[in-house]
Amino acid sequence: MTTLAESFLADLEDLSDEDIPVKREEGSTEREEGGVEKEHGASCSRLLHTEHYERIMSQVRDGLNASEDEKKTSTSAYEFLVECNKLVVEIDNDIVNVYNYIRDRYRSKFPELESLVQAPLDYAAVVKAIGNEMEVTNVNLDNILPPSTVMVVTVTATTTNGQPLSDEALHDVMGACDIAKQLDEDKTSILKLVQMSMENIAPNLSTCVGSEIAAKLMGVAGGLQSLATIPACNIQVLGAKRKHAAGFSSKTAMPHQGFVYESELVQNTPPGLRNKAAKLVGSKCSLLARVDAHGSNKDGSIGRSTREEIVRKIEKWQEPPPARKGDVLPVPDAQEMKKTRRGGRRVRKMKEKYGMTELKKQANRMLFNQVEDEFIDGEESIGLGAIGKDGSGRLRAIAAQQKQKLSAKAAKKHGLRNYGAASGIATSGLSSSLAFTPIQGIELVNPNNALGHQRVKDAERGGTESYFSEKSGFKSSIVKK
Repeated sequence: MTTLAESFLADLEDLSDEDIPVKREEGSTEREEGGVEKEHGASCSRLLHTEHYERIMSQVRDGLNASEDEKKTSTSAYEFLVECNKLVVEIDNDIVNVYNYIRDRYRSKFPELESLVQAPLDYAAVVKAIGNEMEVTNVNLDNILPPSTVMVVTVTATTTNGQPLSDEALHDVMGACDIAKQLDEDKTSILKLVQMSMENIAPNLSTCVGSEIAAKLMGVAGGLQSLATIPACNIQVLGAKRKHAAGFSSKTAMPHQGFVYESELVQNTPPGLRNKAAKLVGSKCSLLARVDAHGSNKDGSIGRSTREEIVRKIEKWQEPPPARKGDVLPVPDAQEMKKTRRGGRRVRKMKEKYGMTELKKQANRMLFNQVEDEFIDGEESIGLGAIGKDGSGRLRAIAAQQKQKLSAKAAKKHGLRNYGAASGIATSGLSSSLAFTPIQGIELVNPNNALGHQRVKDAERGGTESYFSEKSGFKSSIVKK
C-alpha cells in the first residue's frame, strides 16, 4: 500500500516541462541560468524617456542656446522654472533608482564596493571604469575618487570573492551607468538655466549668496515657495553629501556641509569660523527666500543690506578681544582724609583704653633658643611668648604711662602748679629743704635731688634687697658727697 507522499512523488515524475504552457507578456523580465532577473539597462530609469521629461529638456536646451533678448522673454516665466525645479528633484530620485539597479547586479562582481563608495554618481562612475576587470590596480580611479578611497578600493579588490559578470549582464550595467551620467548632465543644464533666471525670480536671495547657490537651493527644495517653508536649520544642510572613509578616521569629516557652505561668504571666512558663518548664512537665506516668495522687494536691496550685515558680523568675529583695563587704584588715604579727625582728652583716653598693653606686646614676641611657656584655656593652649623671660621675675608687665607732650606755654603753666616741676620728679608734701646734721646743724638742701639719688640706688637693687639685705638700714636724707 503506497503512502500519500509516494503518490505525490509519482505524480511529479509524470509531469514534464512541455506539458506546462508558459505565457510571457510584453515587458516581462526574463531569467538567466542562475535564476537572476535580467532587465535591459534602459528600463531601470522611469523618467528618462517620458514625454514630460523630454519636453522640459527640449525647452531647457532652447533656453540655453537662445540669445540674451530671447532669454529675458522666454525663460522668465515663473511656472516653467517651477517645473524645472520639480524636475530636478525627480531626477535625484531617479538617480537613486538607477544606483540601486547597478548595485544589485554588480554585487556579484565586487560586493564590497557599495560600502566603500556610497555616493550614487561616484559608484556608477567607478563601476563604469572598472567594468569586468579583475585586476583593479590597472584601472585609473584618481579622477573619480580621492586618493585615500582609491587605495582602500584597490586593496579590497585584490581580496574580494566576486566573480566576473556575463557579457549580457555587463552590457546592462554599463548602460545603467550611462543613464546615471546622462541624468546628472541634464540636471546640470536645468540648474544652469535656472541660475540665469534667478535675478528675476529671487533677486534678494541671488544678491546675497549668488545665483548659483540660490539655484541649487531652489532645485533641491522644489521651488521658491517650498524653500520659503523650510526652517533655517534645514537650509544649512541642503545638498550635504555623506562622506565615508572606510579604514580611516572620521575625525576630520565635517558634517552639515551643503550648498550654503560652498558660498563665497563662507569660503572667505577663516576655517575656524566657517561652521558659525554657515549657520548665519543659512538663517539669512531662509528670511530672504520668504521675502522673494512674497514678492515685496524686486530690486534686491534687502539682499544687498543682508550681505553687508553678514560681512560686518564675520569681520567682527575676527577682531581681537579688547585689552583688559586694569582697575583704577584709589587715592591714597582718601577715606581717612574724608573722615573728620578728632582730638582731645576723650580721644586720647579711648586710645589708651583700647591700645595694646606691654603684656600683650611681650606675649606676641618670641625669644631665640628659649622654650615658650604655655597655659591651657579649655581645649586651646595659649603661648606666653616673652612674658617672664627677661629675668625680672615679674609675671605681669607694667604698662608705662604715655606722657603727653605739651606746648611750651602749657608746660610752663603746668610747672608752676607742681613744686619741683623743673626736675621732672614729683615731690612729697612732707619733704623739706632743711636738714639737721651733727656737724653744721641746720643745712639747706634740695630734697628733690636727694630723693632722686635714693631712687636710683633702689632701682639698682633687686626686688627684695632693700628690705632683707645686711646693708640695709634707715634711710637718710643727707646726700653723701
